[in-house]
Amino acid sequence: MTTHIIYRKAVESDRQEVYPLAKSLATSFEVNEADFFSVFKSVVEDQNVDMLVAEKDQQLIGYVFVLHHPAFYANGTISWVEELFVKEEYRGQSIGKHLMEEAEKESKSRGAKLIALATRRAEKFYKAIGYSESATYFKKNFE
Repeated sequence: MTTHIIYRKAVESDRQEVYPLAKSLATSFEVNEADFFSVFKSVVEDQNVDMLVAEKDQQLIGYVFVLHHPAFYANGTISWVEELFVKEEYRGQSIGKHLMEEAEKESKSRGAKLIALATRRAEKFYKAIGYSESATYFKKNFE
């Protein structure tokens, strides 16, 4: 029997299952449990953030974390996809696409003018779902 995938907003009780997903996504930083739990709590409580999860058979298999904030250049709110992750064994099944569609719906409902993100490893995926390259991303780490 094929099971349905549920897309929903994350809740505080999801943190234990999201932690290994976030840990798998990170390549530039080591995600540690104490800091993750603190950040997760603030993310699910923040009115300017959407944390959405994909759930199959009562297990989380992916998530998208989106920030919403005003920007002068856009004449209003923009949405920024901070993180998107789908477990490897579920990739290629449109789960990431559906998570992004949910993120887009949430962004539009907030009146966002655009949704944007930075990626180093998923350019083909984002182009396939209608995103176009716009800028170069720079960062400076603080130790």
